[in-house]
Amino acid sequence: MFIWKSASSAQTREIARRLGEIVSAGTVLALDGELGAGKTVFAQGVALGLGVEEQVTSPSFVLMHIYQGRLLFYHFDFYRLDEEAELDSLGLEEYFDGESVVLVEWAGKFSDALPPTRLEITIVLDETGDEDARLLCVNPRGDLMSVILEEWSRRCCF
Repeated sequence: MFIWKSASSAQTREIARRLGEIVSAGTVLALDGELGAGKTVFAQGVALGLGVEEQVTSPSFVLMHIYQGRLLFYHFDFYRLDEEAELDSLGLEEYFDGESVVLVEWAGKFSDALPPTRLEITIVLDETGDEDARLLCVNPRGDLMSVILEEWSRRCCF
């Protein structure tokens, strides 16, 4: 596991932007963290790194947004789902086609439905008293994700 400390939303977005610059087709990013932790801010940063030009918003009410950058970017939010069976109606497996980048907010709710090769990122409030600070805890699952994490960490020396 790798942990970054982010001092602000802007820094979280920048860390994620640098990830978005290096991810390849087939990358799955599984985000977790409590409400207000910064999952959507992180998704916005990834989208920037992918070259997405439109405004990225949380898909909480529609479950998924699709964006076009240098790669197709699927942004899911599992927050409002109650049962894994609901994912079947989304056709979730179809989005893991190896040709796009998939980011899932609240991924821990149905982690078994995600591919085993993924980058798990948990954003937690830093308990040092700074309300803007966050810890980004990154767990690579699979060799490819370890390579991406290594390159990402080289690009994020703040």
